[in-house]
Amino acid sequence: MGTLPVIVGADGSPDSERAVRWAAQAARRRPAPLRIVHVGPRGGDARAAAASDAVLAGLRDRPYLADLPEVEFHGLDGSADAQLPALGDEGQLLVLGSRGRGGFASLLLGSNGLACAARSACPVVVVPRPDRPGTRRGPDGEAVAPQEARVTLGLDAGADEPAGVGFAFAEAARRGARLSVVSGYTWPMPVPPAYEFAAVYESTQGEYEDALGLRLADVLAPYRARYPDVPVTVRLRAEDAAGQLVAASEESDLVVVARHRRRLPIGPRLGSVAHAVLLHAVCPVAVVPETAERDAEGAGGAHEAAGPGGTAGPEGGTGADGALGGPGAAPAA
Repeated sequence: MGTLPVIVGADGSPDSERAVRWAAQAARRRPAPLRIVHVGPRGGDARAAAASDAVLAGLRDRPYLADLPEVEFHGLDGSADAQLPALGDEGQLLVLGSRGRGGFASLLLGSNGLACAARSACPVVVVPRPDRPGTRRGPDGEAVAPQEARVTLGLDAGADEPAGVGFAFAEAARRGARLSVVSGYTWPMPVPPAYEFAAVYESTQGEYEDALGLRLADVLAPYRARYPDVPVTVRLRAEDAAGQLVAASEESDLVVVARHRRRLPIGPRLGSVAHAVLLHAVCPVAVVPETAERDAEGAGGAHEAAGPGGTAGPEGGTGADGALGGPGAAPAA
């Protein structure tokens, strides 16, 4: 089986142009084919088909596509919010702009981006507009990269399925970037009413944080062994995880979060952290499915389990704003 492509949605808007440019860089780093897709209702309408073809034709001569070994252009008939999430079955990465044509320009994130992040089988990257508060912009008005290459991973120390860890390490390795792991927790811990008067706080906050730090070290250890050249810092704080990640996005090239989908009677919805980060982060955000990750290297579309090579013991302790012990560790920024 060949390497699965990086797929990007295009509709002729400035937001989708940013997404295509980002997707081209992602395809180049992997390397992988790039598939540019326009979705719209055709239904035998010659004018609709011509409009779709025009969107794709307008991208064919972009200089940033010139050195890619394989670029495909596809026009699909149908509804974007139905067709785009389904493309996740065919690719290793699905990339979208934060808003497309139509809808209300003031909205922070379009319905297609939310639908794909909630339902796609592969990781989804949403590229935001450069007008969000906190974005550093160049003379052309576009966002500029931070001074230090950095990938930020939001990781729940108590999660049974730490989705996104392998994806984040692989992205940091491709970019020669530092991986910053951000984790938040609640203290005091919520207590059910039945235990309101029980002696439930047998440990101090420091002891609880140390236990979470050891859990994080245990989760990260096999990935650090697999990617020994990626420097890792860990920031564990008794603060809202979403707020920490949004703040970290100002100094990041990419923020990676697990989907942690909530299953409701009306259909799948994103977890609260992923939703908030998509709405407010100033750098691109990757949302990774919670049950399994696409192979981080994009090799034939195989899935990577949460723990490559089994579970290893902690390589070093973590504390608040501490670095994980081992090669390449440094104080968290």
